[in-house]
Amino acid sequence: MPSAKPFNLKQLASARSVRFGATEDQTDPTPEPKFTVSDLNFFYGRFQALHNISLVIPTKKITAFIGPSGCGKSTFLRTLNRMCETVPKTEVIGKILLGQADIYEFPATYLRSRVGMVFQKPLPFPKSIFDNVAYGIRVNHRDKASNLAEQVEQSLRRAFLWEEVKDRLHQSALGLSGGQQQRLCIARALAVNPEVLLLDEPCSALDPISTAEIEDLLFNLKTQCTIVIVTHNMLQAARIGDYVGFFLSGRLIEFDTAKKIYQNPSKGQTEDYITGRYG
Repeated sequence: MPSAKPFNLKQLASARSVRFGATEDQTDPTPEPKFTVSDLNFFYGRFQALHNISLVIPTKKITAFIGPSGCGKSTFLRTLNRMCETVPKTEVIGKILLGQADIYEFPATYLRSRVGMVFQKPLPFPKSIFDNVAYGIRVNHRDKASNLAEQVEQSLRRAFLWEEVKDRLHQSALGLSGGQQQRLCIARALAVNPEVLLLDEPCSALDPISTAEIEDLLFNLKTQCTIVIVTHNMLQAARIGDYVGFFLSGRLIEFDTAKKIYQNPSKGQTEDYITGRYG
């Protein structure tokens, strides 16, 4: 089978402006940090999955991580809200600050209310659409003001799903399409007003139309919260990312603005990967 034709860097760099009408790099040169990661190492038993990761993830921007399968990008994502702790015999060495506070100063459940997560495959609960969104609000005891219905509606509106489901809120969420289910999962995460939304390959199981809807949603949500996404789709990272990091073999090879990564990467490994020449 012939090898895939390499991407052209100029074509990749133009993906964002074509999609959203951006004509120049609009990233803040000195953004406020949301996460500050210092010398992070992560182990599954004796296997070291992450090596000396240090970076700053900026507030209210979209940060995208790319890299081949097994490179550590999803593992890194899970360290940011301590989901990695759900796997036995893991160890974290290093420091992760959320704002100015070490994430290990917080109870895990509290941290995850501030740092929500959406997974690769849409995973709605086998409940109604309403109860899916209300679940997190109820767990966090935020429905005491008897405005639960208003909060559910607001969350569905933030996920651009309200108009599609407002007449069937008490029907099963499992009857929604794949793209609608993923937006429902995003609405469920947004219901507790997280500061950060983590997304692990959120579009990999979706068709191109649903993928475009999710990308439009994320692009609009970044004015409300910080977004960190792992994606195998380099064009997706180019379209929506303000900052992009490239992982390889558990190491962060390069991290910079999307414009810099896609127009003039500093590392040959980065250029080889994003142009399709890697491997």
